[in-house]
Amino acid sequence: MIFNQAKLYENVIGVIFGGKYLHVGRLENGSITEITRKEINNRESQEVILNEIISTIRKVYNNTVVAIGIGVPSLVNLKKGIVFKPTNIPSWSKVHLKDILEENFKVPIYVNNDANCFALGEKYFGVAKDFENVAGITIGTGLGVGIIINSKLYSGRNSGAGEFCSVPYKEYDYEYYCSSKYFEEKYGLKYDVLINRARKKDKIALAIFELFGIDLGNLIKTIIYTLDPDALIIGGRISEAYVYFKESMFKTVKTFIYKTSIDHIKILQSKESDISIYGAAALCFEE
Repeated sequence: MIFNQAKLYENVIGVIFGGKYLHVGRLENGSITEITRKEINNRESQEVILNEIISTIRKVYNNTVVAIGIGVPSLVNLKKGIVFKPTNIPSWSKVHLKDILEENFKVPIYVNNDANCFALGEKYFGVAKDFENVAGITIGTGLGVGIIINSKLYSGRNSGAGEFCSVPYKEYDYEYYCSSKYFEEKYGLKYDVLINRARKKDKIALAIFELFGIDLGNLIKTIIYTLDPDALIIGGRISEAYVYFKESMFKTVKTFIYKTSIDHIKILQSKESDISIYGAAALCFEE
């Protein structure tokens, strides 16, 4: 996929559906002009969830919109826009999302993995603009990694490239240790509670984030072994706690065996909270 700069000035909609939360923004001239968010009951039926998505998109849709891009937490048949078994949406098995949305909105629909949208957004609108080879790590309810190679989004055959979340690590996998699951299942603490305690200098909360940073550092080392990128961008909801885990994360990354790679790679925090919406919209700008 090659970014079509001329299309940047067309009005498009970017949608990020993480399973529990839906974020929809309309871009005009490359900037979000209207945005809406909705919490979704991810245990509802396929039909109910699809209707929620359609009604939420309609809140920002108007007759100037020429295309819609949507990121989902799943493998996707990129040509047909079919979504396969998202891990946190039980009622979705094989959803022809592209066809359903095109029938409702009568504009081209582009579907991809939500982590890929994050990486694409950082490449064209965020802190990764100056790098050709990028790994975008998004940390929230789950863990996702999007890949940019030679300035192009690399999705793999079914948008499954970058699924480091499922790589075995310790007793489970990287997603267990590098997402909110780590706090909830290991310590019985919601992320919101934990970060509020950390802000108050609670020693237990700070120690938990320190351990989290070590695990995230090991994930980054695994990504570097695999991709050897120019830059890694850390985003997602939990990235707001960056100040509490970055020291142990960098300390772990510095143990990487090939010093040349570490000396040149950049590890950056995402600066735009809605960058994944921009990335979903950028799916419409690519050919």
